[in-house]
Amino acid sequence: MSDKCKKVYITTPIYYVNDVPHIGHAYTTIIADTLARYSRLVGHIDDVFFLTGTDEHGQKIEQAAKARGKSPQEYADEISGRFKELWDEFEISYDKFIRTTDEDHMRGVQKAFEVMYNNGDIYKDVYRGHYCVSCETFFPETQLIDNEFCPECGRSTTMVEEESYFFRLSKYQDKLLEWYENNPECILPKSKRNEVINFVKNGLEDLSITRTSFDWGVKLPESINDPKHVMYVWLDALMNYVTALGYGNDEKLMDFWPAKVHLIGKDILRFHAIYWPAFLMSLGLKLPKHVAAHGWWTRNGEKMSKSKGNVVNPKEIADAYGLENFRYFMLREVPFGQDGDFSQKALIDRINSDLGNDLGNLLNRIIGMSGKYFDFNVKSDGVKTYHSTELEEVESILSNIEEYLYEIQTNRYLEELWKTLRIANKAIDTGMPWAKMKEGKEDEAMATIALVANILAKVAVLLHPFMPKTTQKIASAIGFEINTESYNKIIKNNELLGDFKIEKIPPLFPRIEEQQLLETSTQKSETVKEEKKVKMEENKKQNDNESGANLITIDQFFQTQLKVGTVVEAEEVPKSKKLLKLQVDLGEEKPRQIIAGIKEWYSPDDLKGSQVCVVANLKPAKLMGMLSEGMLLAAKDDDGLCLIRPEKSRKPGSSIG
Repeated sequence: MSDKCKKVYITTPIYYVNDVPHIGHAYTTIIADTLARYSRLVGHIDDVFFLTGTDEHGQKIEQAAKARGKSPQEYADEISGRFKELWDEFEISYDKFIRTTDEDHMRGVQKAFEVMYNNGDIYKDVYRGHYCVSCETFFPETQLIDNEFCPECGRSTTMVEEESYFFRLSKYQDKLLEWYENNPECILPKSKRNEVINFVKNGLEDLSITRTSFDWGVKLPESINDPKHVMYVWLDALMNYVTALGYGNDEKLMDFWPAKVHLIGKDILRFHAIYWPAFLMSLGLKLPKHVAAHGWWTRNGEKMSKSKGNVVNPKEIADAYGLENFRYFMLREVPFGQDGDFSQKALIDRINSDLGNDLGNLLNRIIGMSGKYFDFNVKSDGVKTYHSTELEEVESILSNIEEYLYEIQTNRYLEELWKTLRIANKAIDTGMPWAKMKEGKEDEAMATIALVANILAKVAVLLHPFMPKTTQKIASAIGFEINTESYNKIIKNNELLGDFKIEKIPPLFPRIEEQQLLETSTQKSETVKEEKKVKMEENKKQNDNESGANLITIDQFFQTQLKVGTVVEAEEVPKSKKLLKLQVDLGEEKPRQIIAGIKEWYSPDDLKGSQVCVVANLKPAKLMGMLSEGMLLAAKDDDGLCLIRPEKSRKPGSSIG
């Protein structure tokens, strides 16, 4: 493993206690748990610190508690307890569960405020602006929807004018841009880094970090002598990552800092990738190695909401389908950073196919053959003689697998691991131990069975952080324990198992024939839609396979009219972070209006007078109430978006073909 000598500090966000745990919370926590378990497995053991917990201050909590007839502390105790209870039931291997109502946390936050104040990074002024209670965030009027509504959650904002302390965020704009530039993996996935850079380049305003209109929060340090103020909830919350290590108190665990990975949801990326590193710079602390932002989860293609009754309760799913099967599905189903969709059908497919057919059935095959032919006794001494090619393929695949894990590409990690299972299954099908036994080639039959057992051993070790109990069963069946010693022998040094006796165990993944949980009528309707969609896609694939996948005729291509256009006017769309309004000359009587989502990569001045490629025969559509009469051609990858342009200037309206 890279940076072996360093300590590994992994964090989840601290979850806001405005509601009970849902699938998004479980997803983040399971990823973090997997990273922590892997780090311990490869040799860190006592050098891993895994933090999770709850965020319990702020006006939203104060209001929620009042609505339920409880004190804020009583309400926070109740909801925080539900998170801790679920993580304990899920056997999450955290080292500390922090609460922002902990006394040592609040002392650490006050210490940080004092340090930043004494550094000249905090000053007192009056704040006047729009505040969203739900998001606990101030927004300038230019970002509001219809001059009133929050651009993040859509709820009504409140005009606030009050005395406030401000953090000099603007002071750190250039230093932040330098950090992003010098550390290309500081924000994961890398596409999110470009979003943050563009936001910062547009200019940072100083940040209001205290409130006086409520008091459920951390008070300012006594040295400031201003007791009517409480700290902005995000300053309080973000500091948990260092107060958990003792910052401002005994500081005995501060050698774990900086964090290797902060795992968060994409909705709080700005706070973690802009505010947090600026706070750390002010405090003179090192910056985290990775801030990793995942996407959101939908259900059967629809956003989850209580009114629809389609919110996924992670405990119900784990109880119905098995916790470790649920863990595998979550980490395999969706590329990190993208939105994921949960359905029982998709979960069942993963269990039956990936786990049942590919992994469980492979173990069953060697248990059966070893018992039938060799009384369950297996020897590895012939594997290199008869299966050196397969061994080399497996070792090549696994040699670089770790990089996927620490870049939070858990789906890619599992995809690579499953390639080795395909090699094992193929080795049985081509080696045909049953035929070799009839031919009297017992050594070759034994070598094939032993090859598969050794591949299963490697898979069990590397899958262990994802499915710890299941993999221990596999390891027990083939005669070894999963620990750092076996990791070093089997993975790092590529040693083969010694002679061992296979233990016959029940099938690990019994086939699931039907959904285990009842769904509401709304969910059933969505499931039917999903199944119809899948069937249509399968039929389309079949037709494509017969006629050439995704091929179109030249006539179909020419149904699309592509033309060269000249941008004559360009301006920003008010209240939109992404849209520009363009007037594009296509050689027609008057320019076309095109609304393009390219504001993150181009300014109006970049485009005026330049030429672009336009899809000219699209049906007009309305975006934010404005008519768009075409679409620009562009290419996009992890490094951002760029427009497709003519190599040389051409007359507006020239056809592209």
